[in-house]
Amino acid sequence: MDKEGKMFGKRIRLFKLLGFEVKIDLSWIIIAVLIAWSLSTGLFPFQFKNLSTQAYWIMGIIGAIGLFVSIILHEFSHSLMARKYGMPMKGITLFIFGGMAEMTDEPTSPKAEFMMAVVGPLSSLAIGIGFYLLLVLGKQIGWPKPVNGVLGYLALINGLLAAFNTIPAYPLDGGRILRSIFWGWKKNIRWATKVSSRIGVGFGILLIIFGFLNVLRGNFIGGMWWFLIGMFIQGAAKMSYQQLVTRKALEGEKVSRFMKENPVTVSPSLTVDKLVEDYIYEHHFKMFPVVGDNDQLAGCVTTKDVKGVPKEEWGNKTVGDIARECTEENTIKGEEDAMKALSRMNQTGSSRLMVVDDGHLAGIIALKDMMKFLSLKVELDESEKS
Repeated sequence: MDKEGKMFGKRIRLFKLLGFEVKIDLSWIIIAVLIAWSLSTGLFPFQFKNLSTQAYWIMGIIGAIGLFVSIILHEFSHSLMARKYGMPMKGITLFIFGGMAEMTDEPTSPKAEFMMAVVGPLSSLAIGIGFYLLLVLGKQIGWPKPVNGVLGYLALINGLLAAFNTIPAYPLDGGRILRSIFWGWKKNIRWATKVSSRIGVGFGILLIIFGFLNVLRGNFIGGMWWFLIGMFIQGAAKMSYQQLVTRKALEGEKVSRFMKENPVTVSPSLTVDKLVEDYIYEHHFKMFPVVGDNDQLAGCVTTKDVKGVPKEEWGNKTVGDIARECTEENTIKGEEDAMKALSRMNQTGSSRLMVVDDGHLAGIIALKDMMKFLSLKVELDESEKS
């Protein structure tokens, strides 16, 4: 469970349940195929002899689907508990290393953190026990071996997920439980996150070493998985702390503090070739507000929009022909929190947003200006504490 960062690529929306959007990262499709393949050609043929190839593949596919549903239920438990404590959740994304409930802010208290974290392993444990009870029932009734085989796998894998997630290495659920304890003890979420994330980084390094040793011993596939999981945990731990530092540094700061007034604008009648020569090459900006004759904001034009026009047509096309309309993706209000602007830039991949108040262009907020402020504030905060 973590906040959304740069760890997701292209995502596909699957469905919406209980107000939460469930999305799938394209990496999950790869892992789902690999899981089905490994179950069908490795685990199930080893455990259950003399079944048909078709039976093994059916078992493997159903096993992968069961794991898919189990991870969704695990992440739903986080999301529902977060909702109970008033924490906004954007949704759930399944990706190559499992699932992630996307939080838009830090927990409100150590208790909220603890409850949101502990419910994840408990839900996986409950799901594992449920599958185990079905397995016991199936053996008593005499269900076919393939059915019991899949039930046994799902009982085991959910038990392993519960155990792995209780390891006190941030950002695993166990690491979040540890952070909540440190937070409650020191009354300092930044210190708690710093210590917990360092433990997470250390655990990630141990997994990387373990994976490397497995590769040397000839277990290439298993070793690579441990190596990649270690890399992910190490990177996620570092990023989680950086996100918290960023959020705390920008907390309470308004967009208007960082915006540049009287920004460079372009006219809708300007040709694309003039836009490139006189504005993009001159100012080195990737986005320019488009303002009409009556000083009305008509939208914006980006270098990406220019790329969509064949070079031989630059002299015939105007900015008005390719400009984008004003939307929530490229605009923000001056009184909004600066962290919201940063999140919007992160989501859209843009480095500049138009600051719009009452339909008029008030200025431009740039990522580099916020980063300069952030760097200085963090540096000063660290010097005061040292």
